[in-house]
Amino acid sequence: DGAMDLLKELKSMPMTLDLLQSTRIGMSVNALRKQSTDEEVIALAKSLIKSWKKLLDASEEKSEEKKKSLSLPASSSKETGNSRDQSSNKRQEPPKTPTTPKITTFPPAPVTCDAVRNKCREMLTTALQADDDYISIGADCEHIAAQIEEYILTLQGFLKSLQASRFLDCPVRIYQDVKNTDMKYKNRVRSRISNLKDSKNPELKKNVLCGVISPEQIAVMTSEEMASNELKEIRKAMTKEAIREHQMAKTGGTQTDLFTCGKCKKKNCTYTQVQTRSSDEPMTTFVVCNECGNRWK
Repeated sequence: DGAMDLLKELKSMPMTLDLLQSTRIGMSVNALRKQSTDEEVIALAKSLIKSWKKLLDASEEKSEEKKKSLSLPASSSKETGNSRDQSSNKRQEPPKTPTTPKITTFPPAPVTCDAVRNKCREMLTTALQADDDYISIGADCEHIAAQIEEYILTLQGFLKSLQASRFLDCPVRIYQDVKNTDMKYKNRVRSRISNLKDSKNPELKKNVLCGVISPEQIAVMTSEEMASNELKEIRKAMTKEAIREHQMAKTGGTQTDLFTCGKCKKKNCTYTQVQTRSSDEPMTTFVVCNECGNRWK
């Protein structure tokens, strides 16, 4: 809901090409579109990006029209010459190429003099160079680290700017006014470094170095999304176990002496039956020893 409100707020703002280029807001909205699972958020983000691309296309069309208008007087004066001059003019005219769709591009990560930002870029570079994978892949770790850091800073500035606009009822400020290396920025950088250095999750770093995961994507990924497959399975099992225990606590269970505890050998037990599989499968019986707390099924 928060992302939807912020995008609606952004859509109602008057947008110019200069503001797009100076704030790099298109990258943040595009990253939000890629990471979101909400269809409404994705649709609104696509609509914003499409409308902003039209601004760039319109600007480039105007510049082309100016060039054509400047070349018209020169070509008209040469038409009054003889046929030899006309043939030479035709040879000098550049060949026409078919127009292709314009793609919005943004400048590379700028150089910064901020000591904190430079230190974060250095630590990200070290994390990417933790082994020799970057050599065999041929990746420029310093350039990738600078892009990741820039996207993180841009994302933090984007969120702060929209929040200020929403709660203070004022226009969204230029990113340079709200970009700062606060604790949220540092925590996000530390999270990327920790996951890139994780020896149990080498695939994450390889995917970043190969470009499978772009700097823009890793800048906005959550800890759950960056986790290794092994850790994801552990979290999944823990969630399943928590749900099962919640179901057992909710039903309360039935006390019985039909089961013998394998740990303390006593028969003071409580059992609960839960449908953990499909409906055509029998229910699973979970037993808890009331004496020692041992559990089995």
